[in-house]
Amino acid sequence: MKIPSTIWTLLVGIVLTAVSFWLGQNHGLLPTAASDEAFLVDGLFNTMMTISVGIFLIVEGVLIFSAIRYRRRKGDDSDGEPTHGNVPLEILWTAIPAIIVIGLSVYSFEVYNSIGGFKPDNIQESPIASQATSIPGAAIAATLDENPDVRNIATPGNQGTAADLVVKVTGLLYAFLFNYPESNVFSGELHVPIGREVYLDMAANDVIHAFWVPEFRLKQDLIPG
Repeated sequence: MKIPSTIWTLLVGIVLTAVSFWLGQNHGLLPTAASDEAFLVDGLFNTMMTISVGIFLIVEGVLIFSAIRYRRRKGDDSDGEPTHGNVPLEILWTAIPAIIVIGLSVYSFEVYNSIGGFKPDNIQESPIASQATSIPGAAIAATLDENPDVRNIATPGNQGTAADLVVKVTGLLYAFLFNYPESNVFSGELHVPIGREVYLDMAANDVIHAFWVPEFRLKQDLIPG
């Protein structure tokens, strides 16, 4: 019994959807989430991963099928039948990527807005320490600017109330220095409590630094001044 092509297409579509969804949600590429914002970013990443796996399987599947089905047979030196285009197919493969790109753009916009990306409030100018810019290799010993009001900084998403904990982050050549104003502790490592809102007051002393904690899924460029 010959199975109709529509049935084959349906079965292949179901398998591709199941495999794409499973791999997109169980890829294991991201480190352990350690912030509320991380779960929003993970949702976006998993969605993109699911779509990417599906597209990859479809494209590679068509290539492999075509290479086998339409390969040159032994003793057949004739030319293949000419193809003059397929307007419905061209519209389809243009419309589907457009819909995917627009959908992901809207989704990523919402995620970025939810984590405060479009609300850069309380950005403060920090003077550049002359010691850090004039002595190469000695940036770790640079004089840091003092901020006596750092404990009263309100978080961007919570105006009018102070964060549970404020950590002053200073980007130096080849290092980050973390200052905990409440205890006047300086450290080369960032330590934050679980379940509390933390505000990072960040500045750069010399060049542009990228503060990036994979577990937080948050990255911020620090620009001198």
